[in-house]
Amino acid sequence: MLRLSFLREHWRLIVFGFFMCFCSSFGQTFFISWFGGEIRTAFSLSHGEFGSIYSTATLCSAAVLVWLGRMIDIVALRTFSLAVLLGLAGACLLAATAWDVVVLGIAIFGLRLFGQGLVSHAGMTAIGRSFSAERGRVISIVSLGYNFGEAVLPRVIVMALLVIDWRTLWLVAAIGLVVSLPVMMTLLKSRVVGERPPGSGSVADTDSYGVRDVLRDPGLWLRLPAILTPSFIYTGLVFHQVHMAAAKGWSPSLMAWSFSLAAIASVIATIIAGPVVDLFSARRLVPFYLSPLIAACLVLYGSDAGYAAPLFFILIGLNAGWSLVLLGTVWPELYGITHLGAIRALGHAAMVFSSGLAPAIMGVMIDAGISFETIALWSAIFGVAASALAAFALPFRGVATSRA
Repeated sequence: MLRLSFLREHWRLIVFGFFMCFCSSFGQTFFISWFGGEIRTAFSLSHGEFGSIYSTATLCSAAVLVWLGRMIDIVALRTFSLAVLLGLAGACLLAATAWDVVVLGIAIFGLRLFGQGLVSHAGMTAIGRSFSAERGRVISIVSLGYNFGEAVLPRVIVMALLVIDWRTLWLVAAIGLVVSLPVMMTLLKSRVVGERPPGSGSVADTDSYGVRDVLRDPGLWLRLPAILTPSFIYTGLVFHQVHMAAAKGWSPSLMAWSFSLAAIASVIATIIAGPVVDLFSARRLVPFYLSPLIAACLVLYGSDAGYAAPLFFILIGLNAGWSLVLLGTVWPELYGITHLGAIRALGHAAMVFSSGLAPAIMGVMIDAGISFETIALWSAIFGVAASALAAFALPFRGVATSRA
């Protein structure tokens, strides 16, 4: 556990990271997908058409993320964070007022770029750059912002949709983000990108490498399928959760309750993962962290019973908790911190790209009559194969640590 004196010294940055992780919820698939039925009805879209729009917007956001994400290496964190939060608020406002499919696509592009992409990128890069020996434990704390969003927002949406329409909810999200800006800017009043707290044990700049060096690391390409698997499988399955529930006979209330259990499981996994990652290192754990996700896919494949819904989401939550901490620490651990913004942007863009493919691919499969059980089985097989490849990467310690 972190010392109380450490928390007192760094609480501003930790609260900032938590908030940015929570705000990313507005661009995450679990949040947007809750409006899937309303959006498809409003714009007369099939599962495949909506999935294609979502995927196209996500893939475009991934391309832009590679460029914008590296700006955090040269722009003050306060300025960068203000810009991305305003961008996310603007995307929420556009979602609330979208009048045709083109505007809807632009709104989703903004939500994915600023929400899933740059907002969480700002929080995680600031933490990854500022700490070393405590990195896993600090990331486990700020990652609870993701868990908090997943636990609270689905229930809020279900209850709110009983009294107001989906567009009003997006408007409320935009207003909430704007109102929170003064508080966040106060937390970062004296902090700029590259500043590291004294005594934090930060990695020396001489141990850092650039994007070109990273791309030459064989270990990257062996680990990459395992790193991308959660974003692909989770996004694809959760994006089509309305259809999943209908096919399985699961009620909306059961789904919302199960999502809450997923958040609780994610919190538990996140808290456990921080100390474990600090003890064993992220690179050693990559081949094993997909186990709960593989099990979740097998549950989805094997049962339609009511208990399968909470069990599926609990396992998904366990994997999500491990993913948040492990993927937040693996980049600075392997490649240093000087160019961490650019490296994280590249890795995050790859994950966004992966998540962008999933809704379209699975949407087309659903439209073609392929069952959710078949999709889940193939997802489990893919997870096993990705884990095996990551195991072959263990001898490759990363260019930043290869000197040790």
